[in-house]
Amino acid sequence: MKTLLLAVALSTLPLAPVSFAQDVAAPAVTAAKFNLDTPIQDIVADEKAKAALEANLPGLSTHESYDMFKGMSLNQLKAYAADKLTPEVLAKTEKDLAAVK
Repeated sequence: MKTLLLAVALSTLPLAPVSFAQDVAAPAVTAAKFNLDTPIQDIVADEKAKAALEANLPGLSTHESYDMFKGMSLNQLKAYAADKLTPEVLAKTEKDLAAVK
């Protein structure tokens, strides 16, 4: 009797079509490996990224105070060196860092 009631109850429910096809997601946009929020020491650790950094900010990685600011990002450092880290320099540096693969 319980089986009959269950069958009747299930037969009255509207059935949604079941799809067994897998959803194919669009390829994810990959974020740049390096940007203005990357710690400077991480940028310097990568040969290509260091070259991009040095092309825009010569001597940054060899600065006498490097050990004091190497854990900071360029965005953090700009508060202390606004005369060197101008919006134009940062924009060019960001573009060059984003190109590093």
